[in-house]
Amino acid sequence: MYVGSYNVALVLCSLAVAVLAAYAALDMAGRIGSARGPAARWWLAGGACAIGLGIWSMHFVGMLAFSLPIPLGYDVGLTSLSLFIGVASAVFALWLVCQERLPWRRLSAGALLMGVGVAGMHYTGMAALRMAPGIQYQPALFALSVLIAIGASGCALWIAFKLRHAVRHARTLRAAAALVMGGAIVGMHYTGMAAAQFPLGSVCGAAGSGVDSNWLAIVIIIVTLAVIAIALVTSVLDLRMEARTSVLASSLAHANQELAYLALHDNLTKLPNRLLLEDRLQQAIHTSTRERTCFAVMFMDLDGFKAVNDAYGHHIGDRLLMEVAARIRVNVRGQDTVARLGGDEFVLVTQVEEPADAATIASKLVRIIEDEFEVEGQPLHVSASVGIAVYPGNGTDQHELLANADAAMYFAKSSGRNTYCYFEASMNQDVQGQVELLRDLRHALIRDELILEYQPKFHAASGEVVGAEALVRWNHPRRGMVQPAAFIPLAEKTGLIIQIGEWVLDEACRQMKCWHEAGHTDWSMAVNLSLQQFNHAGLVQVVRNTLARHGLQAGSLTLEITETTAMRDVEATLATLGQLHGMGVKISIDDFGTGYSSLMYLKRLPATELKIDRGFVRELERDSEDAAIVSAIVALGQTLNLRIVAEGVETREQQEFLTRLGCDSLQGFLLGRPMSAEGFIEAAMAPRGLRVA
Repeated sequence: MYVGSYNVALVLCSLAVAVLAAYAALDMAGRIGSARGPAARWWLAGGACAIGLGIWSMHFVGMLAFSLPIPLGYDVGLTSLSLFIGVASAVFALWLVCQERLPWRRLSAGALLMGVGVAGMHYTGMAALRMAPGIQYQPALFALSVLIAIGASGCALWIAFKLRHAVRHARTLRAAAALVMGGAIVGMHYTGMAAAQFPLGSVCGAAGSGVDSNWLAIVIIIVTLAVIAIALVTSVLDLRMEARTSVLASSLAHANQELAYLALHDNLTKLPNRLLLEDRLQQAIHTSTRERTCFAVMFMDLDGFKAVNDAYGHHIGDRLLMEVAARIRVNVRGQDTVARLGGDEFVLVTQVEEPADAATIASKLVRIIEDEFEVEGQPLHVSASVGIAVYPGNGTDQHELLANADAAMYFAKSSGRNTYCYFEASMNQDVQGQVELLRDLRHALIRDELILEYQPKFHAASGEVVGAEALVRWNHPRRGMVQPAAFIPLAEKTGLIIQIGEWVLDEACRQMKCWHEAGHTDWSMAVNLSLQQFNHAGLVQVVRNTLARHGLQAGSLTLEITETTAMRDVEATLATLGQLHGMGVKISIDDFGTGYSSLMYLKRLPATELKIDRGFVRELERDSEDAAIVSAIVALGQTLNLRIVAEGVETREQQEFLTRLGCDSLQGFLLGRPMSAEGFIEAAMAPRGLRVA
């Protein structure tokens, strides 16, 4: 028998090719397992070619590493057939490990078929030598090589199946498994080579016409490594692209979730918005109808929020809304729905055993919102007016329930605020009237429907006219003359009072300038400021601009604020009044005696006059207590060097009493009713003047 020898370098190269082919097989299994549709079929075809070529290349390089004392060559046809067998085995292996399940029976059958294929590839490649006489094989080693091929195939299939979806340490695990698989494949090959015996005198029939082995090993190694490297690089690039696509898809999904959340939730408080609230209401109606239960819809509006917003700015206002939302949320049940409709309006949908239970919940809401809030170190106070609608009974759908709860809330506001009211059918008419009035009021400024009337103020001792108080009226095209009591509260509630107040200030200053130009330079104009106007951040600048626009001296303007307004936030009041006083504007404390002034603060206010409330003046003749109060107010004002104005003078007795006490100015229907600017001048110029009622 011929004794063969091996080229160690080529043997090591065959081992390297086997390990690389095994790693490629594991990687391709992972790519095929994660791919879908046509991409999976392309990965299967390309991967099978790369892996089959790799296994065949290991086998062929191993054969080229073997040499005999005679020239050797390889038949092209049989060599190609062995390559085909290797690729076919790779296709079967990849297809098998990419199935959803790999039970032991299927694994065993697959190992048998693939092992036979690998052995067939090896021995077909040996047959490509076309030895004459033929190669003799030792039966024991031959059988062992086939068993090794089957065992290696089974091990490779099981490892590839287990590692196809590996995520953590995937590369390390695949590299270790590739070493085991590559070693098994090489072991099978060289066991088969050891089983081959070449009788003395044998001749290689392919030595002359076959492929020359001198350069074939290098070509095969280069081509194989290039193909496997291209496959692995493509896999890595595709994996990175897939990972990037996955990240983009995840980001897109997250963005879609964010958009869906923003579409259904209030951006500021993160509470459900109107859209989600209506959906929850619809679900609650279905559940209540099916299970014959009831639920309550509570419409909440914050009292005094606009004043806070105007006084401290939108930033503090937004923070306050967030605090209110948080306080409501922690004081209701988890299954209840709390929503914000916008502005300072909130809605609670809550299951109740019976309609009367809603009162307990509403009372709790009123109480918790009434407690002081602290926002960025500022103590803030608001309250809540709550309207309650109950299903079934107060509406058939979500829109009707919300509208009726809103109507009940408006009734709660008109009842004094900081309370709750159940919906009643009669409220709809009232609310409809309020809605229409509000709509018309929004257009009143644009259509020049607002007018000013002027009530004269007199020097108590001489009876001379010293000025006028500007009083706004609304000349409605259908309703006629609308008194302030009918629309001012609505304007305050909706914030329109700011625009109306600025218009009143501008028109009053314009008229005062006209009177000054007519020669009445000693007259002054008094303008009332609402709480919201006074707390508005731009008040001082508005007053300054208005005076400059009309060329009016600041001393000709008197701004009247109520005692309650002045005492609401003393430090802020002092700051605002200080700026106005610094401009030369006069300050009058209106309705004095009805609030809870502290003398310590009162003496710090840069006021120029106190105005005695008409309620005390009205009962002067019959109530000795009111007379005592008025006397005390006059004495207090004189002590503080403040002018005293008494309003509501309707009888001669009141006039005489107030004059005798020392009041500086008087105002009332006895002396002069509110009138137009033209009527004011005509009456002032009449022989009897304005002193005739």
